[in-house]
Amino acid sequence: MRILGRILINTLLFMAIAGFFQGSFYVASITTALIAAVVLAVLNALVKPVLFVLSLPINIITLGLFSIVLNGIMLEITSAVVGNNFHFASFGMAIIAALIMSICNIILSDY
Repeated sequence: MRILGRILINTLLFMAIAGFFQGSFYVASITTALIAAVVLAVLNALVKPVLFVLSLPINIITLGLFSIVLNGIMLEITSAVVGNNFHFASFGMAIIAALIMSICNIILSDY
């Protein structure tokens, strides 16, 4: 049940961020945002732990700030999997979206 709530929150965040950054982040519809949220959840469960272990030395050196870059990489992979209906104009925009999503998920984690 907690995963479904997180997927719905991420869907709404995708739509809100795409509305705020219209020139840099594109989501075609609410269905595309829902598909992207599901893909992101699967990638976070399967791929992110491997990337985290591989990047552990740089993550330690940067005191955990490299995690934001990892989240941006996860969003770029999600964009590649979902296709043209969900994409970022640049990697910097993916990092900004990852930062916003991380802050919102921290705030909403006790729902």
